[in-house]
Amino acid sequence: MILFFALLFVATAVAGFCAFVIFWPLTLVHVRDRHLDLSSDWGEGAFLRPAALGWLLAGGYRAKADSSLTGLALPARISLIVIFAALAMAGLLWLLSEVVS
Repeated sequence: MILFFALLFVATAVAGFCAFVIFWPLTLVHVRDRHLDLSSDWGEGAFLRPAALGWLLAGGYRAKADSSLTGLALPARISLIVIFAALAMAGLLWLLSEVVS
């Protein structure tokens, strides 16, 4: 039963990844088109750059007074947090199943 719940957390991480793949590229395109300072800092191919992901996780989009940017970046941030949290919980449940059995 414990491994079943671990698998459910993996499924939640996959759902979070699907949302991330939708909203993060849209956020990057918006940044490229309207916020040249951020775009030049990250450069081309910022999809998995640690600086860009750190900016997203830290909520750096709130420093910009752009509601469109917030509307795109907030779901991307939530989905990234869901991915990390769900994989962490799946790992903890797997470790628990190893200890119990």
